[in-house]
This record gives sequence, C-alpha cells and structure tokens, in this order.
Amino acid sequence: MAAREEISDQTWAVLEPLFPRPKATGRPMMEMRSTVEGIAWRFRTGAPWRDVPERFGHWNSIYQRFSDWSADGTWARVLATVQASSAASGEVDWTVSVDSTVTRVHQHGATLTRDTGGGIELQEARRSGAA
Repeated sequence: MAAREEISDQTWAVLEPLFPRPKATGRPMMEMRSTVEGIAWRFRTGAPWRDVPERFGHWNSIYQRFSDWSADGTWARVLATVQASSAASGEVDWTVSVDSTVTRVHQHGATLTRDTGGGIELQEARRSGAA
C-alpha cells in the first residue's frame, strides 16, 4: 500500500528549491519532502506534533525543522513565492472577510479600574472655563 502524499509532484517541484540545502558534514538529514509533508499534515489536521504519523519521520525532528525554518525566514520565502505564483496565474482573489464579533471581558475583569483619559479631558475643560 502506497503512502498518501500530502503535496503533489507539481507543487513539490516549485517548493523544493525554496528550502535550505543539506549541509555536507554532520548527520544526514531526513528526506526533505517527507518532512514538509509531515508539517503540512500537522497543520491540515490541527493535531499535536506528537501525533504526526511515523511515515513522515520522527515528530520531534519534523517539529525542529519547522521551528528552524520559521526562525530563518524559509516559511516567509515559501509563502511569498506561492502567493506571487498564484496571483500571477489569477488563482488568488484577495477578497477579505472581516469579522466584527465583540469580545466581552471576563466577569472578574469588569470591575477593574482602568485609565480612560477622561479625567484629563475634564480637567482641561475646567481650566478653560467651559465646565
């Protein structure tokens, strides 16, 4: 039974050059595509890192690679390239949906004192004789 691939061959051909090359010395890296597919699986499912299937490699190695790539700007480069490519081919609409949901304060936070600046405005009005 063949393992299901998370990333198509066509997509991988675009993404592969964007990731750092393995170092010539030291421990051999795990397969790059399998690592990226493990990261994609984790974010697609929303599962914890420890639940990444073993077919992608050890979960901690996958997480560490994700963390390193986040720190060195690799993911930002991948995102920019994919967005530019999709926009150029007309696949991106760039329509934005804004949610105007109101977030209420917790019941214990409702009575906390807060500086609204209202006292300053009142004092300034009194000085000018308008109050």
